[in-house]
Amino acid sequence: MPEAVRGAVPLVVVLTVAACTRRPPPAPVPSPTPPAFASEIRPVTGADLAGSWRPGCPVAPDRLRLVRLTHWDFAGQSRTGTLVVHEAVAVDVVTVFDALFRQRFPIRQMRPVDVYDGDDAASMAADNTSGFNCRRAVTEGAASWSTHAYGRAIDVNPVENPYLLGDRVLPPAGVAYVDRGAYRPGMAVPDGVLVRAFAAVGWSWGGVWSNPDYQHFSRAG
Repeated sequence: MPEAVRGAVPLVVVLTVAACTRRPPPAPVPSPTPPAFASEIRPVTGADLAGSWRPGCPVAPDRLRLVRLTHWDFAGQSRTGTLVVHEAVAVDVVTVFDALFRQRFPIRQMRPVDVYDGDDAASMAADNTSGFNCRRAVTEGAASWSTHAYGRAIDVNPVENPYLLGDRVLPPAGVAYVDRGAYRPGMAVPDGVLVRAFAAVGWSWGGVWSNPDYQHFSRAG
């Protein structure tokens, strides 16, 4: 066999082996599917509201509903929270928090005020978003039932959205958010995500009051 032919045979073999051992490129890693919004509305009893309801309250437990909702926290994680509201506004609440979830509006936590034995100050200090609580309105005027006592109000992120009552800041930790000029996550601001979501279902905002209650959203009736 000629010398040139004899030298070409190993080259063909080497190329063939290399082609057989070449590994395919790794498959692309699929992006995680974002969680979907979920909600549930169910009845409650007086036993479920041991810390927030008592005989003589302006609404009976059988007119209230427990609403479970998914929401985003401040770390960008999906969580499940719970609100207690009047049956007449339960669907409104689902609509609002669906909109907030789609916009990734952060909520620190969402627990019935019974977790704090009905103590509104403790719930606010924990930056807890809550609804029904059979209590009097926090006001400098005459004593009256709060809209929360009817299950028709929700306080959202109380630290980021404090209630300014005269010289008082409620909760005290909200003093860092008295200046509303610079937006920070979780704040209620005019024409912002939070205010627009509630306005879309006909709820009013306490942030426009003479004593601004930035956390407070309500629907009378």
